[in-house]
Amino acid sequence: MTEITLLEETGSLAWSVMMAVLPLAVLFMMFQIFMLGLPRRDVRNILIGTLLAAAGLFLFLLGVTISFIPFGRAVGEALGALSQKWLLLPAGLLLGFVTTWGEPAVRILADQVDEASNGSIDRGLVLYAICIGVAVSGGLGLLRVGYEIPLLYLLVPGYVLAIAILWFSDRRFIAIATDAGGVATGPLANTFLLALALGVSSSMGNQDPIIHGLGLVALVALAPILSVLILGLLLRRKELHQQSDKGAM
Repeated sequence: MTEITLLEETGSLAWSVMMAVLPLAVLFMMFQIFMLGLPRRDVRNILIGTLLAAAGLFLFLLGVTISFIPFGRAVGEALGALSQKWLLLPAGLLLGFVTTWGEPAVRILADQVDEASNGSIDRGLVLYAICIGVAVSGGLGLLRVGYEIPLLYLLVPGYVLAIAILWFSDRRFIAIATDAGGVATGPLANTFLLALALGVSSSMGNQDPIIHGLGLVALVALAPILSVLILGLLLRRKELHQQSDKGAM
């Protein structure tokens, strides 16, 4: 990335962050004036926190733009140039798991589930379930690009399976699974995996990146729903076994 391009990107991101945060700050001040009436110390802390959040968001997006997106595309182009297309599957599994493992939103959800359930649903189980789900979707998504498999061949059976599992799932895990699909497509995983798929597609020459490169995010959003629902079924089965064992004693 050249110096001029970097400066242009920095200015564009700064403007985007300002337009995202400023309306929230204005809305807060309106509520403060007409409804809340918080002490000045609280207002000052909230505004300072807003500035820190805006600065952090700007730095994160800038880092993603100049690092993760080019890195993901470069890795994707290297994988797409391989003669053995089946290697896309293990590569997608590994990269999908590692990327989701570092996604902050996934860890926040796992912590909130653990807290809301008073520890009955362990944060580690939720974290691993989401990471495994995204890993599988990443492997299948790259394999789809490599072998030009239509996206609907994966999405339709996946959603049919998810709807079928809903009938047997605990309501707690239905709610968790729904949120898991959203947090798995956070800014870190989304930008890297999407750039990865576009890189694989563009390196094959005869493919349209719009048709084959895009669509991975849809699989990433679906996979955690399935994996968390399956986790719920396994935990429910374990609880039933424990109850039956206690009844037999």
